[in-house]
Amino acid sequence: MSDSDYFEIDFLAVETAKSGDAITLHYTLDDRSYTHVVDGGFTETGEKILNHINKYYGDDDFIDHVVLTHSDGDHARGLKHVLENGNIGCLWMNRPWLYVDELIDRFKTYNSADALKARLRKCYPTVVELEEIAFRKGIQINEAFQGASIGAFRVMSPPKEMYLDLIVASEKTPEGIDESEKSHEQTLTEMLKAAMAAVRGVIASLWGEEKFSSEDTSAENEMSVVQYANLCGKKLLLTGDAGRQALQQVINYAPWVGLSLPGIDRFQVPHHGSRRNVSTEVLDAILGERYSNQDNAPENDFTAIISSALADKDHPRKSVERAMRHRGGFVAATEGQDVRTSHNAPNRDGWTALAPRPYPNEQED
Repeated sequence: MSDSDYFEIDFLAVETAKSGDAITLHYTLDDRSYTHVVDGGFTETGEKILNHINKYYGDDDFIDHVVLTHSDGDHARGLKHVLENGNIGCLWMNRPWLYVDELIDRFKTYNSADALKARLRKCYPTVVELEEIAFRKGIQINEAFQGASIGAFRVMSPPKEMYLDLIVASEKTPEGIDESEKSHEQTLTEMLKAAMAAVRGVIASLWGEEKFSSEDTSAENEMSVVQYANLCGKKLLLTGDAGRQALQQVINYAPWVGLSLPGIDRFQVPHHGSRRNVSTEVLDAILGERYSNQDNAPENDFTAIISSALADKDHPRKSVERAMRHRGGFVAATEGQDVRTSHNAPNRDGWTALAPRPYPNEQED
């Protein structure tokens, strides 16, 4: 490793009523610089991404890699502007319709590969738009399955077979339930669940107590491209909206990329701090076990960054913030501000160190 090697990762604030993800990375290895974009937030975020790169990452505005972790609009829409207006080397994203020959037997209502392909393209319109922009501009598109190398990063999840299973399970695809087709009873049940969750609220909790949701995150979130890199001796894990299934893939695949767990230095908290994406067991395996009490728990064993909007009252969950602190994490959230984490990187005028978020003494019931 050269003395000039460094990295800087910027979690850009995506400030709408819902949270979103937009991450830019700049790193130098052996005197060569790389720029890497992971997700693009909502439509209006795309311009912010390019402005940020042009302002802080030097005169060369070339973006080596653009990664779409999964198709949700809060990750995908801003990348349209990035692809249209940026100088892009390669786009990494997974496109369900490429695998219709492997999927056709799993959809009982389809016996034509062309019909299934057309339906899948209709289910993922933003991914189609990104594909069309890339084709028109001559940007190479690569699939991002477990084992792929994206610059200094390795894809830890999803494996291709798991991805195919998730396409079939997704509510977006033909076998899923369309919102307009839900029964009256289903709608009432969902409304009742939401009302009960609101009534339950939060409860005071002792140090180390963790309560996560018994419900898993969506199949779409589990499709998230999870990336790992060791830069400057620091272990970085970018998770998108990965859930417990995808994070278990990280744990299982770690030995194959020389990653010794637990022990991550920079951790993107998945899905804006949702408690449906993590568990005590998964976090123990990736980040380490809980400290026995607050007095002996440091605040800088690792850095945990949460992409969450100020207006989004559902994220981050207190239980997830608590879990990061239980393991000695320094917890930061965008919440109306851009968050930078770096090593050996140049100083920036006007940027100051963040204070850690306070430890919540209560969590969701």
